[in-house]
Amino acid sequence: MNAIYPQPQALRQAAREGRFAEPTSGHAPGFLQANLMIVPKAQAFDFLLFCQRNPKPCPLIEVLAAGATEPGCAPGANIATDIPGYRVYRDGELVEERDEVASLWREDYVSFLIGCSFSFEAAVAEAGIPLRHVVQGRNVAMYRTSIPCESAGPFSGEMVVSMRPIKSRDVAKVVEISGRFDVAHGAPVHIGNPAAIGIADLAKPDYGDAVSIKDDEVPIFWACGVTPQWVAQKSRLPVCITHAPGKMFVTDLKG
Repeated sequence: MNAIYPQPQALRQAAREGRFAEPTSGHAPGFLQANLMIVPKAQAFDFLLFCQRNPKPCPLIEVLAAGATEPGCAPGANIATDIPGYRVYRDGELVEERDEVASLWREDYVSFLIGCSFSFEAAVAEAGIPLRHVVQGRNVAMYRTSIPCESAGPFSGEMVVSMRPIKSRDVAKVVEISGRFDVAHGAPVHIGNPAAIGIADLAKPDYGDAVSIKDDEVPIFWACGVTPQWVAQKSRLPVCITHAPGKMFVTDLKG
């Protein structure tokens, strides 16, 4: 990983100016990071219901008014420019990856900021437990699972999870630490055998980068905010915009 951005304002400015396009894990430690989901106002109420019915993968931090781009959790920021990478989906298909979406903006777009598990990583590191993807400067590994989400309107599908290998002796501590962060997915949804939640091969993540798992380590799985992207794909939403996996909106809120 290159130099760490300790403050969210500097990281957002670097993303806006095209100087930062990496995963945000490990940056701005102690500040809440957020997944982004932008949908037309016509689908916004159903997506709000989806988040309320599925709080583990979709813990809401903030919902912006239709057409608004400045979130209350980061005054002066712009939701359409200050993320290191965006994805545009049309009719369930990924059609474009971009470094800004201001040029695509519509007054009927409603933005949802959803908690991210990156937010508890600083607390885990402070407890003396290193996380391999952070140490190696990689994106966290993410997988689609067989765990069903509760549907709302057109939104239906299965949960996506992020995985971090943890030494067996540290599992209880990591569960306890992450459990304090309800707005960042909270405690894990599964520990151990990936096949039990429909993951065939940990070496082949659906999003992010694979990391090795050592003999004294256990794979631990947390609900992931990429879930709405997968659900939007499966639901063939006419249009939606999201962050690129691992590239979050970093808020000014302390975790």
